[in-house]
Order: sequence, then C-alpha cells, then structure tokens
Amino acid sequence: MADLHMTDFYRDTARILVQLYNHFPNTIILYADDISGPNTPDEFGLPSARFQSCFSTMLWLAETGLIRYATTIRQEALDQTTLSRKALVILFSPVTLAVAASDRHFSTDTNTDTALPDVSLTHIEWLRTALNSQSSRLIEEAVQTILAHPLLN
Repeated sequence: MADLHMTDFYRDTARILVQLYNHFPNTIILYADDISGPNTPDEFGLPSARFQSCFSTMLWLAETGLIRYATTIRQEALDQTTLSRKALVILFSPVTLAVAASDRHFSTDTNTDTALPDVSLTHIEWLRTALNSQSSRLIEEAVQTILAHPLLN
C-alpha cells in the first residue's frame, strides 16, 4: 500500500524548494494553497487535511534549516520566506545520478533504461525535471537525495 501522505510530502517539498529558488534572493509570502491546491475547509471551517499537511511541510523545512521565514500568516502562509544558504549550496551541487539511472528521463540511450547521461545535473535541475515528469517515484528520489545531503546531517 502506498503511503500517500509521503507522496504529498515529497511533491510539496519539491514545489516549495523550486518556488523559493525561482524567487531567490527575494523573500516571498509562501502560501500553502499555491503548493497543495485550494483549501476546502470542512463544515466547521477547519482546513483540509491536505492543506494542513502542506503547511506542516513548510514548517518542517524551516526546522531542518532549508528555508527561513519571519512569521506565519495564520495557518495559511509563511511571510518573508527564502531559501537558506544551506539549501542554496545543496540545490547548486551536482547530483549523483546512480539513484536515477533507471529512469528514462535521464537516459541517453532510448533502447535501455540504465544509461547515465553525459551531463551532470544539479539538484535544482533534477527537482524541476522530476516535477515536470509528474512521476511520484522520480520526485521522491530527488527529494530524498536532497534530504540525505551531508550538509543536512
């Protein structure tokens, strides 16, 4: 059985990092609904579980030191949000593509799924490729590689 909450976490993490990278060095208001989709509160006005998970992912990324923010806006957004120095270094660094060797998005030979590309992708390029592919497995691998980076340990 797939852990859908983890699939959502990886997708949210990738979207958050790419969005902040695209606005760097400017700080932005990072809205949870820009990442997870519109919030559909329940009959009591509480945010949906999906929306709450996205907001929690944003806070968790701040706790791990990948993003910085000044304050929360209710439980909807983070104000004055930007990537941390640590995140920038990780996103600029090249990816070891052995993890993604079997993915055809990185294949240079159309007859085999195991050919590695001749170019070295950075983590930000891998995140963008993963998001564009809409492959949950590729997004998961890209985010896991970032979270396992030695700078975070």
